[in-house]
Amino acid sequence: MKDTDVIVLEEPRLSLGDQFYLPQVLIGLGTTLRHMFDVVVRDKHKVIQYPEEKREDLPVERGGMALRTYRGVHRLNKDEEGRVKCVACFMCSTACPAHCIHIEAGESPWADREKYPVKFDLDELRCIYCGMCEEACPCDAIELTHEYDIIGLTRQEMIFDKSKLLQVFDETVEKEPM
Repeated sequence: MKDTDVIVLEEPRLSLGDQFYLPQVLIGLGTTLRHMFDVVVRDKHKVIQYPEEKREDLPVERGGMALRTYRGVHRLNKDEEGRVKCVACFMCSTACPAHCIHIEAGESPWADREKYPVKFDLDELRCIYCGMCEEACPCDAIELTHEYDIIGLTRQEMIFDKSKLLQVFDETVEKEPM
């Protein structure tokens, strides 16, 4: 190895203000004051009275095309024959970093696949809504919708089983086609 191949980097010297994070604190304080000015003086607040009012600004449109970046409640998609699309390959539960998907597979009664999910549970309270399950699924069986107003009074109500996930599909298929 030659001496010209080695690059020696020196740590930059910080001023006293940088050592106490003074510029960053002032930038954050300026942002806070700007937002406070917008709310108090210009009356530009973004407060809504939920559940009477709902947010309509979630899907952002640019150039006539809706950019949907919000990830909400899950759904299990159905195929053309009304059967669950899932083939119980366990890719979604393997990819899930929160370990909130539990699948039990069984032998499929249909000739076009080997397995299907006998039990499919998804804990919506444990989920971090990252979309990894959606990306990992090879047959587009699981999908995150744009519904955000799900309500459950107990933890058990927020564990969505296969029938509840298929019900979400039935409710959202018109608004959000696959």
